[in-house]
Amino acid sequence: MHPSILSILIIITTALSITSAAYKPAAPEIKTDPASLSKGSTDYGNIVHEIPAGVAYPSSEKDVVELIRASHASAEGPFAVAARGRGHSVRGQAMAGGGVVVDMTALGREKKRIRIDLEGMYADVGGEQLWIDVLRETVAEGVAPVSWTDYVYLSVGGTLSNAGISGQAFMHGPQISNVVELDVVTGKGEFMTCSRTRNPELFFGVLGGLGQFGIITRARIILDKAPIRVKWAKLLYSDFTAFTRDQEHLISNNASNYVEGFIVTNENAASDWTSSSPSRKSDVAALIKKQGVLYSIELVKYYDNYTAATIDQEFETLLKELKYMSGYNVTTDASFVEFISRVGDLDNGTPPLPSHPWLNLFIPKSSIVEFNAGVLAGMLPKLNDPKLNETFGIFIFYPFNRNKWDDRMTAVVPDEEVFYTLAALHTTPQDGYKSIDEFNNDILEFCKSRGLNVKQYLPNIKSKKEWIDHFGSKWETVEKRKAMFDPENILSPGQRIFN
Repeated sequence: MHPSILSILIIITTALSITSAAYKPAAPEIKTDPASLSKGSTDYGNIVHEIPAGVAYPSSEKDVVELIRASHASAEGPFAVAARGRGHSVRGQAMAGGGVVVDMTALGREKKRIRIDLEGMYADVGGEQLWIDVLRETVAEGVAPVSWTDYVYLSVGGTLSNAGISGQAFMHGPQISNVVELDVVTGKGEFMTCSRTRNPELFFGVLGGLGQFGIITRARIILDKAPIRVKWAKLLYSDFTAFTRDQEHLISNNASNYVEGFIVTNENAASDWTSSSPSRKSDVAALIKKQGVLYSIELVKYYDNYTAATIDQEFETLLKELKYMSGYNVTTDASFVEFISRVGDLDNGTPPLPSHPWLNLFIPKSSIVEFNAGVLAGMLPKLNDPKLNETFGIFIFYPFNRNKWDDRMTAVVPDEEVFYTLAALHTTPQDGYKSIDEFNNDILEFCKSRGLNVKQYLPNIKSKKEWIDHFGSKWETVEKRKAMFDPENILSPGQRIFN
């Protein structure tokens, strides 16, 4: 990039001072103080640290437009621009080393940009807004979005730039399937409204587009009537076939509203079923020792005042259809808001913060038996090695219906009607992530050597050839859209796709 922070700030300031009789640009606030630069060079992964020249704090969408236009006007060549929501990328994807990071939260600093239309059953939401605030505002009106992420302290623009997945996606699709309109600032500095019929190339490109084509400043999100409460069960399995068969049964009949699976690799991860009984604890410990892993399904059924009288019977009937280990089920009741926000806010830690060398994969259904043998049962138990006693992880494994994904969008999934995700959510000491990186690479190498055709979600890919392989048949479309909307390769350099 550019040789010094000072020089790029001179370029930005000069470019922003250019005026014409017809148009007077706004001037986004750009800070270079240590706190701002630290924020712009840090993310939840705490692995990659790319120092920007400055951090922009826009007060309006016009400020975002002018920042990108300033990049194009620079006599020394365009500088990189990356939008940052909550900073929950894990490999520097929202960073712009030597460029400018846009702190999107500044757009909502004066008021929440959430407008609910009960007649149209949608919410217009600023790209900087957090899903937890969307949840609170919509539920107060008796409505709610239908597709979520497990963690709701994320920005709307951030999750829509990836896909946005959780246990509701089998029924409603990912979050990107539940958006009908967007406002976007492209990499050319154009402010555009887009939908499936209006500027569709931009609309489909930006959804799941990893920030490559534009910055989302507003999304129109589909709403439905909000449930009031949920019936919530956690079921334990010793048999992988029964575990996956039951998950696929649940996502095929829409009898539940949320389905996710988990890989249980040690007694701590089995505490839901063992805390009330010493005999159960010893039985589970023996099973884990014998086969390395157990499996669990977490399922939820929503209800409201009208269905409260029948929910217990309906839930019991649903559980009778499943082949979990007899007696190993835990059922609770919670409010809808409690369930959706169950993870809480993870961003309240004190230094030194841990690192999160996560690996997220999509696996075709046809490969899951081999994937289980080689990875879930074959590799994950190795993380219990005492040498790694300062690391821990949550391992989520559940299926999707591909027909709920729109293939015109940039997001990439396996080409099978049912596919699974593995979210290997590792946590290590701040400088202890390298051994887990090697472990993750071993998983990827196993999949490659066996021809399992997995795809990375929230991808950490370094070479252009690997990106071409990742996008597959979509690569030509990705290149075309990049040329249309960001020909100077200004946006989101941290993804390392075109730079």
